[in-house]
Amino acid sequence: MIEFAGWLLSYIVPFLAVLTVIVFVHEMGHYLVARWNGVAIQTFSIGFGRELFGFTDRLGTRWKVSLIPLGGYVRFLGDMNAASQPDPEAERKIDPEVRPYLFAHKNVWRRIAVVAAGPLANILFTFLVLYGMLLANGRYITEPVIEQVVAGSVAEAAGLESGDLVLSVDGFPVRGFSDFQRLVATSPERPVSIRVQRDGEELNFTVVPQAVEITGRFGHPQRIGRIGVARSVSAQDVTLFHPGPVEAVGMAAEEMTFLVERTFAFLGDFFVGRGDVEQLGGPVKVAQVSGEVATLGVLALLNLTALLSLNIGIFNLFPIPMLDGGHLLFYLAELVRGRPLSPRVQEIGFRFGMILVASLMLFTLFNDLF
Repeated sequence: MIEFAGWLLSYIVPFLAVLTVIVFVHEMGHYLVARWNGVAIQTFSIGFGRELFGFTDRLGTRWKVSLIPLGGYVRFLGDMNAASQPDPEAERKIDPEVRPYLFAHKNVWRRIAVVAAGPLANILFTFLVLYGMLLANGRYITEPVIEQVVAGSVAEAAGLESGDLVLSVDGFPVRGFSDFQRLVATSPERPVSIRVQRDGEELNFTVVPQAVEITGRFGHPQRIGRIGVARSVSAQDVTLFHPGPVEAVGMAAEEMTFLVERTFAFLGDFFVGRGDVEQLGGPVKVAQVSGEVATLGVLALLNLTALLSLNIGIFNLFPIPMLDGGHLLFYLAELVRGRPLSPRVQEIGFRFGMILVASLMLFTLFNDLF
């Protein structure tokens, strides 16, 4: 019993805290833009299933926390379900004076704005967290100078030399040696362009990092890229860099661009046979990582929440029915055709999306467990 309680506090509580924040931000994006567009909202729920507790506000929206804390939804008046499928039967029973406030009766641009607001809220949340942490804490950096090039390495073969000052990798600015390491490590077996300064001259090199497996901070195997360079670091080599408010905007945007670009590159590896299926994780892995990161402190957990929020926001924009991107795909088709897709086509799309999303969840769950 004591072991179970320890496991619950160590993994499940941090995981639910992270997930609840991400879901709340996402659904609040839908809710606020829907309110601004005059949409009648029936329910704002954190979790699925039976209601545990909640209240009804003066506008008639039921705010509640539900039994299964693995997501959430905003349900508009007149919808068939939490996926915002219109319910013609329910709509006929609604007071005609209320019908102009139904989501399905809003023009297509307003519907696009409401649907896109959820993923965009997740992306904005990530930016605000990264920006705030940069302003509040700054960054510890070490000058990105290559001190040693390993004999016989891909770095030596490419022409990199000791004393080279690294300026950028794949177009991303390099402010510290850790930036250089991370940009290379996240590109195993993928061509990487490196720009350096040598004797006052700027030179460009292309290398393909070798894929190696290491044991991460918490004992998990990780597949990373290495090119065979090193730098020793002493305390006096490390400086605390505090960006100004304007510079921090660019740095936060660079970080988000890096995360998105590397995520798509990681997914693209599976289409060319380089992907490592063991690196894919689902809810169990997220819970494990949340628990481990929580041991590093609140700021580390907040940073993880921001990174996951960005991934959730981007994933939800994929053009898969059941996801926000699937709704946007239907609305774009409506703009092109001048009228909505037929209910039959939309129903087929939602069923296909449900199968696809459920299959992905089962696959990642199986991968986590076995």
